Amino acid sequence: MSDTICSAKGCRAGAVWVLAWNNPKIHTPERRKTWVACEEHREHLSQFLGMRGFLKDVVLLEEWEARGV
Repeated sequence: MSDTICSAKGCRAGAVWVLAWNNPKIHTPERRKTWVACEEHREHLSQFLGMRGFLKDVVLLEEWEARGV
């Protein structure tokens, strides 16, 4: 299990999810930036990125790590 901490401001919970995103105004199409989220903040962070058209993928952290991304 990873010791990765949620990206939500002020949250110290362990991350369970990876939110892969890309800002098309500044990143190439294949580039993926990541935020990580605990169960509580996954939806909030996903909506934040989704409203801006940045969200590309949401996967379990252990799956993301297994991909070697």
